[in-house]
Amino acid sequence: MGVTSIRLKPEIEYPLDELAKKLDRSKNYLINLAIKEFIARQSLENERWRETLQAIGSIEAGKGVEEKEVASWLDSWGTENELSPPRT
Repeated sequence: MGVTSIRLKPEIEYPLDELAKKLDRSKNYLINLAIKEFIARQSLENERWRETLQAIGSIEAGKGVEEKEVASWLDSWGTENELSPPRT
């Protein structure tokens, strides 16, 4: 396991101390947990951005569904004549 030194601003240090006491955990544990969650969120954001760029590329290539088709499909939900999802 690597060791990294960080400087915490007072507005972070004090609440971190209080939280560590409250949860009966070390500051090291909480910092590692926070960094792990941040990395997971960044990974999710990167994946969403990749999917967004892919979707934009599909639209630019003419692979889209008309709004009317989607609206009709959604309006049919829960009815006896529910439509299949529109396809490109």
